[in-house]
Amino acid sequence: MVLIWSLGALILLAARWIDPPSTAVHIQRRLQAWIHHTPYHERYRFIPLSQISTDLQHAVIAAEDARFYQHHGFDWHEIQIAAQDDLEGGRTRGASTITQQLVKNLFFGTGRSILRKGAEFTLVPVAEFVLGKRRILEIYLNVVEWGPGIYGAESACRYFDGIAAQSIGRQQAARLAAILPAPLKRRPERMNSYSVRILERMRQMGW
Repeated sequence: MVLIWSLGALILLAARWIDPPSTAVHIQRRLQAWIHHTPYHERYRFIPLSQISTDLQHAVIAAEDARFYQHHGFDWHEIQIAAQDDLEGGRTRGASTITQQLVKNLFFGTGRSILRKGAEFTLVPVAEFVLGKRRILEIYLNVVEWGPGIYGAESACRYFDGIAAQSIGRQQAARLAAILPAPLKRRPERMNSYSVRILERMRQMGW
């Protein structure tokens, strides 16, 4: 665990200045395609946050982590709500922050294990301290999976809407943000009901 933390901390420190060339999720998808002999074409282009539409930035925050700028890596309020829902037998809800999702994307892929959660728990505060909110959001928006072989805002916007990430509009941004929880199953054109909720949350947040 100490070795994993040390390597992770060094990589996060480097990521303050160096754009990640790949992530654990990217590598996982390549291996899965190779094992199952399925076609795989990867689209991944890292661009500065300034070249990503603020509508898309806001839509992703509203959809994935509304308290992104208030917490320090873990949203204990959402974790408490999720735990209460689980205890009451309600539908299980996610409480992962953008920072947690970034750490998972960079280092651990989509698998689940106690070891992975433990390592994630120790690396999230490091990411918050070393990278800061702006760089966390920039890296996340550039590496997150938006579809089969589609990584990052620029690739997603060009693939689904045929335009650059800096030109994406409010409605398009909400539909793109809506597919992030299940990027291999969802398509933006089918996300109208979800996107309406995201747009309403954006409005409530002053965006």
